[in-house]
Amino acid sequence: MTKRVLLGMSGGIDSTVSAMLLLEQGYEVIGVTFRTYDSIKESCMAKEKGCCTIESIMEAKHNAEKMGFEHHIVDFRESFKQCVIQNFIDEYMAGRTPNPCVLCNSTIKWGEMLRVADEMGCDFIATGHYARIAERDGHLYLRTAVDTHKDQTYFLWRLTEEQLRRTIFPLGDLTKEQVREIAREHGYEKLATKRESQEICFISDDDYRSFLRANVPDYNERVRAGEYIDKNGKVLGLHQGFVNYTIGQRKGLGIALGQPAYVTHIDAEKNQVTLGSNDDLLATELHFQEERPVRIVNDAPVFARIRYRSHPIEIKTPPFREENGVCRLSFANPVWGITPGQSVVLYQDDLVIGGGIITQ
Repeated sequence: MTKRVLLGMSGGIDSTVSAMLLLEQGYEVIGVTFRTYDSIKESCMAKEKGCCTIESIMEAKHNAEKMGFEHHIVDFRESFKQCVIQNFIDEYMAGRTPNPCVLCNSTIKWGEMLRVADEMGCDFIATGHYARIAERDGHLYLRTAVDTHKDQTYFLWRLTEEQLRRTIFPLGDLTKEQVREIAREHGYEKLATKRESQEICFISDDDYRSFLRANVPDYNERVRAGEYIDKNGKVLGLHQGFVNYTIGQRKGLGIALGQPAYVTHIDAEKNQVTLGSNDDLLATELHFQEERPVRIVNDAPVFARIRYRSHPIEIKTPPFREENGVCRLSFANPVWGITPGQSVVLYQDDLVIGGGIITQ
Protein backbone atom coordinates (compact mmCIF):
# COMPACT_ATOMS: atom_id res chain seq x y z
CA MET A 1 0.00 0.00 0.00
CA THR A 2 1.37 3.42 -1.00
CA LYS A 3 2.32 5.58 1.95
CA ARG A 4 1.02 9.15 2.02
CA VAL A 5 3.46 11.89 2.99
CA LEU A 6 2.63 15.47 3.88
CA LEU A 7 5.55 17.58 2.66
CA GLY A 8 6.19 21.06 4.05
CA MET A 9 6.98 23.27 1.04
CA SER A 10 8.51 26.74 1.15
CA GLY A 11 8.98 27.30 -2.55
CA GLY A 12 12.75 26.88 -2.15
CA ILE A 13 15.14 24.33 -3.55
CA ASP A 14 15.32 22.04 -0.52
CA SER A 15 11.62 21.26 -0.19
CA THR A 16 11.22 21.08 -3.98
CA VAL A 17 14.00 18.52 -4.35
CA SER A 18 12.56 16.64 -1.35
CA ALA A 19 9.34 16.30 -3.33
CA MET A 20 11.22 14.90 -6.31
CA LEU A 21 12.97 12.31 -4.16
CA LEU A 22 9.81 11.23 -2.34
CA LEU A 23 7.97 10.76 -5.62
CA GLU A 24 10.84 8.70 -7.00
CA GLN A 25 10.72 6.54 -3.88
CA GLY A 26 7.06 5.76 -4.52
CA TYR A 27 5.37 7.91 -1.90
CA GLU A 28 2.08 9.67 -2.49
CA VAL A 29 3.01 13.28 -1.80
CA ILE A 30 0.72 16.04 -0.60
CA GLY A 31 2.28 19.47 -0.38
CA VAL A 32 1.44 22.02 2.29
CA THR A 33 2.72 25.54 2.78
CA PHE A 34 2.16 27.40 6.02
CA ARG A 35 1.22 31.03 5.91
CA THR A 36 2.90 32.24 9.08
CA TYR A 37 3.86 35.83 8.47
CA ASP A 38 3.40 38.35 5.67
CA SER A 39 6.42 40.41 4.73
CA ILE A 40 5.85 43.11 2.12
CA LYS A 41 9.31 44.64 2.29
CA GLU A 42 11.16 42.03 0.31
CA SER A 43 10.28 39.25 -2.09
CA CYS A 44 11.17 35.78 -0.89
CA MET A 45 12.00 34.85 -4.45
CA ALA A 46 15.16 36.95 -4.12
CA LYS A 47 16.34 34.87 -1.19
CA GLU A 48 15.63 31.38 0.06
CA LYS A 49 13.93 32.45 3.27
CA GLY A 50 11.05 30.00 3.59
CA CYS A 51 7.43 30.76 4.38
CA CYS A 52 7.33 34.52 4.54
CA THR A 53 5.57 36.02 1.50
CA ILE A 54 2.75 35.32 -0.90
CA GLU A 55 5.34 34.94 -3.68
CA SER A 56 7.01 31.98 -1.98
CA ILE A 57 3.64 30.38 -1.23
CA MET A 58 2.61 30.58 -4.87
CA GLU A 59 5.98 29.28 -6.00
CA ALA A 60 5.49 26.20 -3.78
CA LYS A 61 2.00 25.70 -5.24
CA HIS A 62 3.36 26.05 -8.77
CA ASN A 63 6.11 23.49 -8.14
CA ALA A 64 3.62 21.00 -6.68
CA GLU A 65 1.31 21.37 -9.67
CA LYS A 66 4.24 20.99 -12.05
CA MET A 67 5.17 17.69 -10.38
CA GLY A 68 1.56 16.49 -10.37
CA PHE A 69 0.52 16.37 -6.72
CA GLU A 70 -1.98 18.35 -4.69
CA HIS A 71 -0.97 21.33 -2.63
CA HIS A 72 -2.65 23.12 0.27
CA ILE A 73 -2.08 26.49 1.91
CA VAL A 74 -2.74 26.55 5.65
CA ASP A 75 -3.03 29.81 7.56
CA PHE A 76 -1.10 29.64 10.82
CA ARG A 77 -0.48 33.36 11.18
CA GLU A 78 -2.35 33.68 14.45
CA SER A 79 -0.73 30.68 16.18
CA PHE A 80 2.68 31.76 14.83
CA LYS A 81 2.13 35.24 16.22
CA GLN A 82 0.96 34.02 19.63
CA CYS A 83 3.70 31.40 19.99
CA VAL A 84 6.83 32.23 18.02
CA ILE A 85 6.67 36.00 17.62
CA GLN A 86 5.43 36.65 21.15
CA ASN A 87 8.19 34.48 22.59
CA PHE A 88 10.72 36.36 20.47
CA ILE A 89 9.46 39.66 21.87
CA ASP A 90 9.25 38.42 25.45
CA GLU A 91 12.76 37.01 25.43
CA TYR A 92 14.38 40.14 24.05
CA MET A 93 12.44 42.32 26.47
CA ALA A 94 13.78 40.11 29.28
CA GLY A 95 17.36 40.70 28.17
CA ARG A 96 17.85 37.33 26.47
CA THR A 97 18.59 36.43 22.83
CA PRO A 98 16.03 33.92 21.52
CA ASN A 99 16.22 31.50 18.61
CA PRO A 100 12.74 31.55 17.04
CA CYS A 101 13.50 28.77 14.54
CA VAL A 102 13.88 26.24 17.36
CA LEU A 103 10.45 27.07 18.76
CA CYS A 104 8.82 27.28 15.32
CA ASN A 105 10.07 23.85 14.30
CA SER A 106 8.74 22.05 17.36
CA THR A 107 5.42 23.87 17.74
CA ILE A 108 4.43 25.00 14.25
CA LYS A 109 6.26 22.97 11.62
CA TRP A 110 5.88 19.71 13.53
CA GLY A 111 3.14 20.33 16.06
CA GLU A 112 0.67 21.81 13.57
CA MET A 113 1.94 19.81 10.62
CA LEU A 114 1.24 16.47 12.30
CA ARG A 115 -2.28 17.63 13.07
CA VAL A 116 -2.83 18.51 9.43
CA ALA A 117 -1.27 15.19 8.38
CA ASP A 118 -3.79 13.32 10.52
CA GLU A 119 -6.66 15.31 8.99
CA MET A 120 -5.44 14.40 5.50
CA GLY A 121 -4.77 10.75 6.28
CA CYS A 122 -1.01 11.00 5.85
CA ASP A 123 1.29 8.40 7.39
CA PHE A 124 4.36 10.65 7.52
CA ILE A 125 5.47 14.25 7.28
CA ALA A 126 8.60 15.39 5.46
CA THR A 127 10.65 18.58 5.26
CA GLY A 128 13.72 19.81 3.41
CA HIS A 129 15.84 20.05 6.55
CA TYR A 130 19.37 18.66 6.47
CA ALA A 131 19.14 16.03 9.21
CA ARG A 132 18.78 12.28 9.65
CA ILE A 133 17.08 9.90 12.07
CA ALA A 134 18.74 6.92 13.72
CA GLU A 135 17.59 4.19 16.10
CA ARG A 136 19.66 3.04 19.06
CA ASP A 137 18.47 0.53 21.65
CA GLY A 138 14.83 1.04 20.73
CA HIS A 139 14.99 4.86 20.82
CA LEU A 140 14.94 7.30 17.93
CA TYR A 141 17.50 10.10 17.76
CA LEU A 142 18.18 13.02 15.49
CA ARG A 143 21.37 12.35 13.58
CA THR A 144 23.54 14.99 11.94
CA ALA A 145 23.35 15.35 8.18
CA VAL A 146 26.02 14.10 5.79
CA ASP A 147 26.63 17.73 4.80
CA THR A 148 27.98 19.04 8.10
CA HIS A 149 28.04 22.62 6.76
CA LYS A 150 24.27 22.49 6.19
CA ASP A 151 23.35 20.30 9.16
CA GLN A 152 20.22 21.69 10.88
CA THR A 153 19.93 19.43 13.92
CA TYR A 154 20.72 22.44 16.12
CA PHE A 155 17.32 23.87 15.18
CA LEU A 156 15.49 20.55 15.57
CA TRP A 157 16.63 19.34 19.00
CA ARG A 158 13.18 19.82 20.58
CA LEU A 159 11.55 17.21 18.34
CA THR A 160 10.21 14.24 20.30
CA GLU A 161 10.57 10.55 19.51
CA GLU A 162 6.89 10.47 18.61
CA GLN A 163 7.43 13.26 16.09
CA LEU A 164 10.58 11.64 14.69
CA ARG A 165 8.75 8.34 14.26
CA ARG A 166 6.55 9.97 11.63
CA THR A 167 9.20 12.15 10.00
CA ILE A 168 11.19 11.74 6.79
CA PHE A 169 14.24 13.86 5.96
CA PRO A 170 14.87 13.20 2.24
CA LEU A 171 18.00 15.38 2.11
CA GLY A 172 19.84 14.00 5.13
CA ASP A 173 22.23 11.85 3.09
CA LEU A 174 22.94 14.52 0.45
CA THR A 175 25.21 17.52 0.21
CA LYS A 176 23.86 20.91 -0.81
CA GLU A 177 25.68 20.70 -4.13
CA GLN A 178 24.07 17.32 -4.83
CA VAL A 179 20.69 18.88 -4.10
CA ARG A 180 21.45 21.72 -6.54
CA GLU A 181 22.49 19.21 -9.19
CA ILE A 182 19.24 17.27 -8.77
CA ALA A 183 17.32 20.51 -9.24
CA ARG A 184 19.27 21.26 -12.41
CA GLU A 185 18.67 17.77 -13.78
CA HIS A 186 14.93 18.28 -13.33
CA GLY A 187 14.94 21.65 -15.07
CA TYR A 188 14.90 23.90 -11.98
CA GLU A 189 17.96 26.01 -12.82
CA LYS A 190 16.48 29.10 -11.15
CA LEU A 191 16.16 27.28 -7.83
CA ALA A 192 19.63 25.78 -8.18
CA THR A 193 21.19 29.25 -8.31
CA LYS A 194 18.94 30.90 -5.75
CA ARG A 195 20.70 32.89 -3.04
CA GLU A 196 20.25 31.76 0.56
CA SER A 197 19.65 33.85 3.66
CA GLN A 198 20.09 33.28 7.37
CA GLU A 199 17.72 36.07 8.35
CA ILE A 200 14.70 35.53 10.60
CA CYS A 201 11.70 34.98 8.33
CA PHE A 202 9.49 37.61 9.96
CA ILE A 203 12.20 40.29 10.05
CA SER A 204 12.91 40.92 6.38
CA ASP A 205 15.49 43.67 6.91
CA ASP A 206 17.30 41.72 9.66
CA ASP A 207 16.72 44.62 12.09
CA TYR A 208 15.22 43.12 15.23
CA ARG A 209 15.46 46.45 17.05
CA SER A 210 13.05 48.15 14.62
CA PHE A 211 10.77 45.12 14.84
CA LEU A 212 10.60 45.38 18.62
CA ARG A 213 10.02 49.12 18.46
CA ALA A 214 7.07 48.54 16.14
CA ASN A 215 5.56 45.62 18.05
CA VAL A 216 5.99 46.41 21.75
CA PRO A 217 3.17 48.79 22.77
CA ASP A 218 5.03 50.34 25.70
CA TYR A 219 8.44 50.19 24.05
CA ASN A 220 9.42 53.78 24.85
CA GLU A 221 8.58 53.33 28.54
CA ARG A 222 10.47 50.06 28.85
CA VAL A 223 13.44 50.80 26.61
CA ARG A 224 15.24 53.91 27.74
CA ALA A 225 18.76 55.10 28.48
CA GLY A 226 20.49 53.24 31.29
CA GLU A 227 23.88 52.57 32.82
CA TYR A 228 26.88 50.86 31.35
CA ILE A 229 28.74 49.22 34.22
CA ASP A 230 31.85 47.08 34.60
CA LYS A 231 31.94 43.69 36.30
CA ASN A 232 32.48 45.39 39.66
CA GLY A 233 29.40 47.59 39.27
CA LYS A 234 31.27 50.80 38.46
CA VAL A 235 29.26 53.10 36.20
CA LEU A 236 31.04 53.68 32.88
CA GLY A 237 28.50 55.74 30.97
CA LEU A 238 25.03 55.56 29.44
CA HIS A 239 23.57 53.12 26.93
CA GLN A 240 20.54 53.62 24.69
CA GLY A 241 18.29 50.84 26.04
CA PHE A 242 19.19 47.26 26.92
CA VAL A 243 17.41 45.61 23.94
CA ASN A 244 19.84 47.32 21.57
CA TYR A 245 22.68 45.09 22.74
CA THR A 246 23.61 41.42 22.58
CA ILE A 247 26.22 39.32 24.37
CA GLY A 248 29.61 39.65 22.70
CA GLN A 249 28.73 42.89 20.89
CA ARG A 250 31.66 45.24 20.39
CA LYS A 251 30.59 47.70 17.68
CA GLY A 252 27.98 50.38 18.08
CA LEU A 253 28.35 50.77 21.84
CA GLY A 254 28.82 54.54 21.65
CA ILE A 255 31.38 54.65 24.42
CA ALA A 256 35.17 55.01 24.45
CA LEU A 257 37.07 53.32 27.27
CA GLY A 258 40.57 53.40 25.81
CA GLN A 259 40.46 49.67 25.11
CA PRO A 260 38.15 47.25 23.29
CA ALA A 261 34.90 46.72 25.22
CA TYR A 262 32.35 43.94 24.81
CA VAL A 263 28.86 43.37 26.17
CA THR A 264 29.24 40.63 28.78
CA HIS A 265 25.88 40.75 30.60
CA ILE A 266 22.44 42.32 30.19
CA ASP A 267 20.16 43.04 33.16
CA ALA A 268 16.76 44.02 31.79
CA GLU A 269 15.22 44.53 35.22
CA LYS A 270 17.85 47.07 36.26
CA ASN A 271 18.31 48.37 32.70
CA GLN A 272 22.06 47.85 33.01
CA VAL A 273 24.52 46.59 30.41
CA THR A 274 27.83 45.22 31.65
CA LEU A 275 30.96 45.83 29.59
CA GLY A 276 34.21 43.95 29.84
CA SER A 277 37.17 42.57 27.97
CA ASN A 278 37.25 39.72 25.48
CA ASP A 279 38.48 37.43 28.28
CA ASP A 280 35.45 38.34 30.39
CA LEU A 281 33.32 36.50 27.82
CA LEU A 282 35.12 33.23 28.52
CA ALA A 283 33.37 30.73 30.80
CA THR A 284 33.84 27.10 31.73
CA GLU A 285 30.21 26.28 32.53
CA LEU A 286 26.62 27.23 31.79
CA HIS A 287 23.17 26.52 33.17
CA PHE A 288 20.30 25.50 30.93
CA GLN A 289 16.64 24.61 31.29
CA GLU A 290 16.40 20.98 30.28
CA GLU A 291 13.51 20.62 27.83
CA ARG A 292 14.58 17.40 26.19
CA PRO A 293 15.97 14.92 28.75
CA VAL A 294 19.58 14.00 28.13
CA ARG A 295 19.98 10.34 27.19
CA ILE A 296 23.59 9.13 27.13
CA VAL A 297 24.11 6.61 24.31
CA ASN A 298 27.53 5.10 25.05
CA ASP A 299 30.93 5.89 26.55
CA ALA A 300 31.93 8.30 23.78
CA PRO A 301 32.69 11.94 24.65
CA VAL A 302 29.76 14.36 24.81
CA PHE A 303 29.93 17.59 22.84
CA ALA A 304 27.80 20.73 22.98
CA ARG A 305 26.93 23.44 20.49
CA ILE A 306 25.88 26.79 21.95
CA ARG A 307 24.88 28.45 18.67
CA TYR A 308 24.12 27.30 15.14
CA ARG A 309 27.50 27.99 13.59
CA SER A 310 29.61 27.06 16.62
CA HIS A 311 31.90 24.06 16.57
CA PRO A 312 31.04 21.20 18.93
CA ILE A 313 32.72 21.73 22.29
CA GLU A 314 33.65 18.79 24.52
CA ILE A 315 32.12 18.79 27.99
CA LYS A 316 33.72 17.32 31.10
CA THR A 317 30.92 15.10 32.33
CA PRO A 318 27.21 14.57 31.62
CA PRO A 319 25.06 17.53 32.76
CA PHE A 320 24.55 17.79 36.48
CA ARG A 321 20.86 18.24 37.29
CA GLU A 322 19.88 20.84 39.84
CA GLU A 323 16.38 21.97 40.85
CA ASN A 324 13.36 22.74 38.65
CA GLY A 325 14.80 21.10 35.55
CA VAL A 326 17.91 23.29 35.47
CA CYS A 327 21.15 21.56 34.49
CA ARG A 328 24.77 22.64 34.86
CA LEU A 329 27.20 21.93 32.07
CA SER A 330 31.00 22.12 32.48
CA PHE A 331 33.37 22.42 29.54
CA ALA A 332 36.79 20.92 29.17
CA ASN A 333 38.10 24.33 28.02
CA PRO A 334 36.83 27.92 28.34
CA VAL A 335 34.05 28.85 25.90
CA TRP A 336 33.47 32.33 24.46
CA GLY A 337 30.17 34.19 24.31
CA ILE A 338 27.65 31.94 26.04
CA THR A 339 24.32 33.69 25.51
CA PRO A 340 21.16 33.26 27.65
CA GLY A 341 18.13 32.50 25.49
CA GLN A 342 20.08 30.52 22.91
CA SER A 343 19.91 26.74 22.70
CA VAL A 344 22.59 24.37 23.88
CA VAL A 345 22.42 21.06 22.02
CA LEU A 346 24.27 17.96 23.17
CA TYR A 347 25.78 15.40 20.81
CA GLN A 348 27.37 12.01 21.21
CA ASP A 349 29.01 10.68 18.07
CA ASP A 350 26.60 12.12 15.47
CA LEU A 351 23.43 11.79 17.56
CA VAL A 352 21.52 14.52 19.36
CA ILE A 353 21.15 13.27 22.94
CA GLY A 354 19.53 16.30 24.56
CA GLY A 355 19.20 20.03 24.70
CA GLY A 356 17.81 23.06 26.48
CA ILE A 357 17.66 26.83 26.66
CA ILE A 358 20.66 28.58 28.22
CA THR A 359 19.66 30.46 31.37
CA GLN A 360 23.05 31.76 32.54
